[in-house]
Amino acid sequence: MPYADAEPSGGGGAPGKASSPDGAPPPSGQRAVGVLWSFGKSLAALLPVYLAGYCGLSVAVVLLGLMLYIGWKHSRLEKLLRLRSAMYLLDNEVEFTTEKESRAKRDLPPWVNFPDVEKVEWLNKILQQAWPFVGQYLEKLLVETVAPSIRSSSIHLQTLSFTKVNLGDKAMKVIGVKAHTEHDKRQVLLDLYVSYIGDVEINVEIKKYFCKAGVKGIQLHGKLRVILEPLIGDVPLVGAITMFFIRRPKLDINWTGLTNLLDIPGLNAMSDTMIMDAIASFLVLPNRLTVPLVADLHVAQLRSPLPRGVVRIHLLEAEDLTAKDTVIKGLIDGKSDPYALLRVGTQTFTSHHVDSNLNPQWREMFEVIVHEVPGQELEVEVFDKDPDQDDFLGRVKVDLGIVKKARVVDDWFNLKDVPSGSVHLRLEWLSLLPSAGQLSEVIQRNQNLTSKMADPPSAAILAVYLDKAQDLPMKKGNKDPSPMVQLSIQDTTRESRTCFGTNSPVWEDAFTFFIQDPRKQDIDIQVKDDDRALALGSLTLPLARLLTSPNLTMDQWFQLENSGSASRIYIKTVLRVLWLNEDATPTTPSPRPSGPGSGALGPGGIPSEAGPGGLGGAAKPLATRPQHSTPDPEFATEGVLRIHLVEAQSLIAKDNFMGGMVKGKSDPYVKIRVGGITFRSHTIKENLNPVWNELYEIILTQLPGQEVQFELFDKDIDQDDFLGRFKLNLRDIISAQFIDTWYTLNDVKSGRVHLVLEWLPRASDLSRLEQILQFQLYQSFQNKVLPSAAALFVYVERAHGLPLKKSGKEPKVGAEITLKGTSHRTKICERSTSPRWDEAFHFLVRDPREETLTVKLSHSWGQALGSLVLPLREVLSQQGLVLDRWLGLEGALPESQILLRATLKLLDTQLAVCRSGSDGAGGEDGEHSIPKWDPSHLDLRHRPGFSVATDHGYTGGQVKLSIGYSTEESRLYITVHSCRALAACSKDGADPYVTLVLLPDKKGATKRKTGTKKRDLNPEFSERFDFDFSMEESTQRRLDLSVKNSVSFMSRERELIGKLQLDLDQVDLKTGVTQW
Repeated sequence: MPYADAEPSGGGGAPGKASSPDGAPPPSGQRAVGVLWSFGKSLAALLPVYLAGYCGLSVAVVLLGLMLYIGWKHSRLEKLLRLRSAMYLLDNEVEFTTEKESRAKRDLPPWVNFPDVEKVEWLNKILQQAWPFVGQYLEKLLVETVAPSIRSSSIHLQTLSFTKVNLGDKAMKVIGVKAHTEHDKRQVLLDLYVSYIGDVEINVEIKKYFCKAGVKGIQLHGKLRVILEPLIGDVPLVGAITMFFIRRPKLDINWTGLTNLLDIPGLNAMSDTMIMDAIASFLVLPNRLTVPLVADLHVAQLRSPLPRGVVRIHLLEAEDLTAKDTVIKGLIDGKSDPYALLRVGTQTFTSHHVDSNLNPQWREMFEVIVHEVPGQELEVEVFDKDPDQDDFLGRVKVDLGIVKKARVVDDWFNLKDVPSGSVHLRLEWLSLLPSAGQLSEVIQRNQNLTSKMADPPSAAILAVYLDKAQDLPMKKGNKDPSPMVQLSIQDTTRESRTCFGTNSPVWEDAFTFFIQDPRKQDIDIQVKDDDRALALGSLTLPLARLLTSPNLTMDQWFQLENSGSASRIYIKTVLRVLWLNEDATPTTPSPRPSGPGSGALGPGGIPSEAGPGGLGGAAKPLATRPQHSTPDPEFATEGVLRIHLVEAQSLIAKDNFMGGMVKGKSDPYVKIRVGGITFRSHTIKENLNPVWNELYEIILTQLPGQEVQFELFDKDIDQDDFLGRFKLNLRDIISAQFIDTWYTLNDVKSGRVHLVLEWLPRASDLSRLEQILQFQLYQSFQNKVLPSAAALFVYVERAHGLPLKKSGKEPKVGAEITLKGTSHRTKICERSTSPRWDEAFHFLVRDPREETLTVKLSHSWGQALGSLVLPLREVLSQQGLVLDRWLGLEGALPESQILLRATLKLLDTQLAVCRSGSDGAGGEDGEHSIPKWDPSHLDLRHRPGFSVATDHGYTGGQVKLSIGYSTEESRLYITVHSCRALAACSKDGADPYVTLVLLPDKKGATKRKTGTKKRDLNPEFSERFDFDFSMEESTQRRLDLSVKNSVSFMSRERELIGKLQLDLDQVDLKTGVTQW
């Protein structure tokens, strides 16, 4: 660079190279020191080579070290050269600009003006004049505030100190200012284009480890937004100043000391990224720095304002991308495996990658929160997925201010920085409505949208401002806690910062959540100590309360549960409904840059040219086509398994404290796996006897060996703890049809789960529908699931007479079948206007009188080719509840039709068995009633006997009991007569005895034990135990009986032989029962 030569040499040389001020030769002492210094450096350079040879190491080790040193030296020299060049440019701005005509905007002299961005040289002069005092303030801040805070944070940093803090002579410069005054009359928006090329020098020393590090030179470039609001009618005219970077600024740091290692290639980019992440955590949107200038100002509203809106991004497709996966070093063009990276501020999303395709179709949807308009941009970068390093395929930036004005932007955007390529985006601006009037309409719209994303579109956003808490409980030893807060909505959890050493913390943190249906969702707030183990309080707030609040806002104190009597927390919650103005006309998509010319479109997206059959063809199917479908014989033979997860008992406690010395609780939930599908229950906080009351249903094919797996876990922040598991054979459930029982958990010390399992019979008798629907009205489950009334089986065979593509080519047709929120897709057929799929699908139907089946045909899930809307009422009107015929398509050609079969099977649950009045079970008018079904296999009078089960699940013998209630003595009696066929615990048999307890029994007052019988697998006990309970109290107890082997303390023999659990309300206690 021509101006680099004029720069004076910087950096300290060796001691021997210093010259005297008057130009006289240095004294002989200094020359001797210089010679010794040169000799020492040479020796240090040769020492690694000598050590490598002495240790017998390979030459490759020496070469690797040499390469690392050269790379570090090269990177450091480049960074130093950039810094010196930038400083030289600032010092000689006028001369350099006069010599060179074309310069970037930030390099122009102050007399060059732009109509949009104004130069503020006067502000730069003020900054230059005040810069030494800014340095004094920074030095005081680092030495007196930051250093003590760092030293107290870790014992390893107790000797840390700032040995030098010097901001240098180069002040920060404001290159230009753009003012926005047209949006809000009570504020002024300023965009400051800042540039800092500083000779700052900050050195840090940790004396304990003889470690020195520091920074010498920083470059920072970015756009800083400054908001002056509110404007007031008193001095200083502005209530507060808010500052933040709209986008991440560019940062370049020159390290010194031990941190020279960060200049090694590969580490320098990593270190700069980590520092930028730290800066972004408090000074890049949505984070803001607010400085109040007057008292009694609501700073929270300025620091965490409501977003301007939400943009829903539909990433549709791309075309004509660059081929990066070439063959034979580029001689043969290959393909690319493209994926897209979308970024708005700190919000980042990544699409899935499409293998070997230069015209990929993603069809994905993302939602981003927009905090500032104008200013924020959507940046889309396309990459080629590779095993090592992904190749760049282009980028495009879209100003979100344009989206706000247009409301809907549907267009192709050319990719920049690459030879070819374009991406198709649909951007929708969602306004924030402060009322719930349109909520139902928004939720209904979202149900009609389909996407590859697992999460449905959001209907609202929730802004939570966590202010402060008061009078939180103290820690053990009357110590102040360090509170933090966890806020959870469904599977999304956010954490506040930690306030150390106080029971009245002030957080002033803001959080934003996307909400699918505020009528059904809750926000769970947990206040915990900083170790996440000690709970200080909790709060569950149903979002439905916000729907009835004024302006959908709650700003108040809330009393904390499971906390102190005076413990409370102050929270402001604001709900806003996301509204898309469908009256807005989307921008017309540009022609695809690389494809052939598209034909003109007629109404409904149909090409204006007539198809091969013309526009006047007959609507009825041709005689050569079959009139009915021909599905596989196994079609509609699947069954429905209904799982009612009721409760659990005696689970093990995993959330222990003080290394297990203090027993805690668990936060249990259940995972159910069956047929390749996993269901997950909700989590119950701090409960070893949780009650879920949740219902799950699944359509299954009866395959041999199929199992239903149940696993229980304790929900934790890091890794969930295991609470037990068990498996059930599907064939056993199908044989029993209905099971209502407790299952013991395996692989844990204790715990059992109560399930109601039913394999639902299928019926085609329409008269049963009313009874089944009436049964639904009496059901209520925690997971808001209504039992299904029917199963719908759909067989999609073929279509005929579909329209051509816009380009005139035959389409690649796929069909999407949707019922409520459940959607299935067929395969995509090869190019044809008469595709054939031969695929079957099934759905669960809550009410077939109200629901509608939708079939949409499209070209590769893009261009629509027609649709069918089939109300299930039409299937109910068919004989045998089967509809099988050709059906016309809407939005297509007149002759476009689809052949499918729809079969309804009513789910005739045994719990909905009704008896008519003529059978004596109804009322006098003969009306139907729904009795509570009592399965006979649960009655002890129909049981084959009391079987004792082992831990492994097989039968471990039987026990003979007498159970009854003596009304004369007003007591419950249980007689243990004998046992038989017990399992041996050793080669000598076993020494059995029986223990029993009546649950629930927290203090063990009902625990009883028989005598021990030596070496007897068929022992006789004949011992009676009495309990002073009333008849009503006795029926509420559960007998927990265990047969054990008497073993010594050091014995390795198995102690438990088997156990039996029995609900006494299933026994006729007045009559009494005696049986095995």
